[in-house]
Parts: sequence; C-alpha cells; structure tokens
Amino acid sequence: MNERVLPSVLATGQLQAKMQRRGRYVPESIRHPGKMLPAIASQVVSAFTEPGELVLDPMCGIGTTLVEAVHLGRHAAGMEYEADFAGLTAANVQHARSQGAAGFARVACGDSRNIATVFADLRDMAALVLTSPPYGKRTHGHIRCRSREGGGPVKKSNHRYSTDQGNLAHQGLPQLMEGFGQILAGCRELLRPGGVIAITIRPIRVNGQLIDLPGQVIEVAEAVGLVLTHRLAALMCGLRDGRLINRASFFQMLEAWKSQEKGLPVCAAAHEDLLILRMLRSSRSEAPA
Repeated sequence: MNERVLPSVLATGQLQAKMQRRGRYVPESIRHPGKMLPAIASQVVSAFTEPGELVLDPMCGIGTTLVEAVHLGRHAAGMEYEADFAGLTAANVQHARSQGAAGFARVACGDSRNIATVFADLRDMAALVLTSPPYGKRTHGHIRCRSREGGGPVKKSNHRYSTDQGNLAHQGLPQLMEGFGQILAGCRELLRPGGVIAITIRPIRVNGQLIDLPGQVIEVAEAVGLVLTHRLAALMCGLRDGRLINRASFFQMLEAWKSQEKGLPVCAAAHEDLLILRMLRSSRSEAPA
C-alpha cells in the first residue's frame, strides 16, 4: 500500500451531494435517508488502497463505498440489513460497471454483526473498511416548505428506514453503539495486517443537546482492539474564494436559528469527523468478538 498523507481537512463538499451522485448512481438511490458523500469515499479509498485491493463496507446502504471503490479499480464487498437498499447497492454497482468501472463488487443482505461469518472467505484480505453508522431513526431526508424560516407546512420524504426493529437505526443509542462495536469486531477479523478502518460520523443534537457520537464510536472501537491514529474533518460545506458555502440541511439550520433566538451560540454542522483506526498488533486474539 502506497499510502499518501491525507490533509487534516478534506474538501469533500465542493459539489452538492445530489450533484456528486447525478449520473453516477441510479435515480432510486435518493430513497436512502442517510447516504455517505461520494467524495469522502473516493478520497479515502484513494488514500489507503491500491488498485486491485479489497475495500469493505459492513453498512453499505446504497453502496457508495462500493461504487467509488470499483470506479477506482479496487474490489469491494458490502453488507446491508435492508433488502431494498441491498438491491440498490447491486444496481449501483452494475451501473458503475456499465460506465467502465474496472473493479468487482459483491453485496450480501443481512445483519452485519455476523459479517465475519458471512464473508469468512475474505478473512485477512480487506485493505480498508470504510463505513458510517446510522444516527438513529432521526434523519432529515428531503423537505418541502414555503420558506427557509419554516413558514407554512413542512413535508418530509425519504427520511425513514423500514419499520423493521432489527435495524440498528431503530435502537436506542446505547444499543446502537453496542451493535456497532460487534460490527467493528467482525470487520477486524476480515482486515489484513496493516489495514485501516475509516469511519465517518458527526455529533448530532437531540432535543437541543449535543451528542458526541464520534467520541462514543472511538470508545467502542478501542474496546474491540482498534486504535485511533487520525481524526480528520471531511467538509460538507463548499469552499469558494476563502468563503464557506453552506450545505446544511433545512432542519440543521432551523435548529441553529431556534437556539440562537434563545441566546445560545449554536451553529449548523459543516463537517463530518473522519476517524482513522488501525488494529493493535496483538489484538486479534485478545479482543472480544
């Protein structure tokens, strides 16, 4: 692996998310309520892998990690709990192949807490695991309203996962983190020596309170024998002539406006944390499964 050094701040929001996906993903991909930015996946895959190496995503959603990997000549494997989204991953990979992507990918539908068993033939083969856990069942999706300030009725769409309570997105935060720890433990079994696990995650506000999800993810990762080596920022905003171009969602802005009206110095999030983790040399036999 000829790893290049990533900058501490990645300019991954230069284009709107819909523009990053336009023509590169099937239109139905819009249905997923929490999609990774393609620019994040592309930059991370480029930094930590070489063509022909394997990239893994245990919570692949519509397959962003897989699509960007195969476009870069890497091979990929993904797992997705919901059959609808697993089907979209397969469609997006097929679409990428039709556009000339050189890599191959496979997707499995099921509970990724069992990923080490499902992909047992890939043990010690993944150069990179790249994923993003759900933020619970609270997602912004897409909205229509009469004004940015919230005047008139607000109509939401594409903001829910299925009603299947087995999906970790429907669990409380402690259960979500416990399940994600089990997923990371399984991914560690598939990671090759010297491989990297990269996770995109950002703090969220619940009932006005800021929840440090990145910090909680670091704790569960360390508990399964992973060590944090870098904590970077992947921008969701754009940069133009030294200025930030706001890409925050309507609900992020509404939350900020309401808090500011109460005299609280709250701003909308402009980045996601990008956590880079590696396996402790002696952790494979010692860390809990």
